[in-house]
Amino acid sequence: MPLSDCLIARTDSPFAVPVRLVHIEGVEPLLAELGPVARNTAKATGFEGHFGQILLVQDGAGGLTSVAYGIGKSGSDQTPFGLARLATGLPSGDYVFESALAQPDVTLLGLALQTYRFERYRKAEGPLRSVRFVAPPSVDLEQLRCTVDAVAWGRDLVNTPANDLGPAELAGEAVALARRMGAAVEVISGDALREQGFPLIHAVGHGSERPPCLVDITWGNPAHPKVTLVGKGVVFDTGGLDIKPSAGMLLMKKDMGGAAAALVAARLVMESGLSVRLRVLIPIVENATSGRAMRPGDVVKSRKGLTVEINNTDAEGRLILADALALADEEAPALLLDFATLTGAARVALGPDLPPFYTRDEELASQLLPLADSLQDPVWRMPLWSPYRSMLESKVADLSNVSAGAFAGSVTAALFLERFVEKAGSYGHFDVFAWTPSARPGRPEGGEVQAARAVHALIARRWPRA
Repeated sequence: MPLSDCLIARTDSPFAVPVRLVHIEGVEPLLAELGPVARNTAKATGFEGHFGQILLVQDGAGGLTSVAYGIGKSGSDQTPFGLARLATGLPSGDYVFESALAQPDVTLLGLALQTYRFERYRKAEGPLRSVRFVAPPSVDLEQLRCTVDAVAWGRDLVNTPANDLGPAELAGEAVALARRMGAAVEVISGDALREQGFPLIHAVGHGSERPPCLVDITWGNPAHPKVTLVGKGVVFDTGGLDIKPSAGMLLMKKDMGGAAAALVAARLVMESGLSVRLRVLIPIVENATSGRAMRPGDVVKSRKGLTVEINNTDAEGRLILADALALADEEAPALLLDFATLTGAARVALGPDLPPFYTRDEELASQLLPLADSLQDPVWRMPLWSPYRSMLESKVADLSNVSAGAFAGSVTAALFLERFVEKAGSYGHFDVFAWTPSARPGRPEGGEVQAARAVHALIARRWPRA
């Protein structure tokens, strides 16, 4: 069933079991109130109110009357997603929080996303529980359901291996979304990319037997402000002729995580009916090795006219984004954002959970960062340090696709992309990881959609539905 089915209105369940949030200091008063059965259960299960502990309170006949959930010491700082463990730790049934939640929409989102499982190839072991949570009247339940289902779809895309999600299949997902939302969509594929002015996308994808393509979606009133989202769609990255070691390829099915994030953000914008003219550009390739693959030392003229020396074929994501960003920039959108699983350097700096965000627009950063934090979709601003531009100089072309040294890899990648944007009113770049290495509340291990919810919230705040 859809993850969003675990979110219900009070009218759908008038007899939902109450859930109490209990600090360590409040356990004894609670047990004194609940009586000897609850005290004995707490003693037998070791319930002391530590964060994540669950106490099932039963009546004399064994019926569940309430649930206590430990939230640690009083004053401890716990995120709304911290309650997500309830979704997989309770018996089947309907539940309602007894006291008001600080961020009910984010808490419920975490609960729903906790139940995500990727079951395309193997079903979950054991029976699936049907645990449902009542949404307070203040929560826009339909919008929340849309968000849950969109994120689950994005996770499915990232988790699907490249044998079942090649360029044509990923393009098909984007086209299906566009058609469902009544958007216009065009797909440029194969040699037509080179003929229509996308030489970098063509060069990266030409080494694969599966043709590269560019998906171009437009939606909304042409009179509204133009917002363009670009997502890196590398369905699998061998590194090209600068081939990765086997360990480096194990997670490369997720190298289209930027495309997944852009598509999820776009889906949320369209489903919300925001007052924007939305454009979504997804360059899609497989970076493979063959006699047709681009070589180290090749020089390719980009759509923008800048020549690029290929000094590392494993720095391919920025190449396909460069052509897509140049196309987006031609119509001078009010806001241009790209999402890409771009650099390992970003993970060295900030780890897998916190994507770097680059922009020169102070207003954009000041609006986005607190929104992202409040939504449990965090990003961290990093500097577009202009002196590092010299690290991208080439002796034979306008610029190199990699820096001359081993330092500042995420920054120099962002500076490379910036060279292809001039006319946009505001531009930002997200260097996402698109993967949760080990399960956390609301985030099972596997594919993740990063920054998409934050971007949707930003666009909704600037250009809400009329």
